[in-house]
Amino acid sequence: MAKNTGDGFRRGAVTGRTQFQHENGDWQKRDERTGHFMERKSSEGPFKGVAREPDGRDTENS
Repeated sequence: MAKNTGDGFRRGAVTGRTQFQHENGDWQKRDERTGHFMERKSSEGPFKGVAREPDGRDTENS
């Protein structure tokens, strides 16, 4: 299970989620199974432990 350590990094990966960067620099998460958009991050940097699109893992979307 992925877990925040409190020291500015995560242990493990977040599964079933990908992220991409909008033209304005914000990062947004997407559910791999449904394709629905999730959280949008306006602070600097991407989400921790979330794969970027395209992630190349070829996971099943079920």
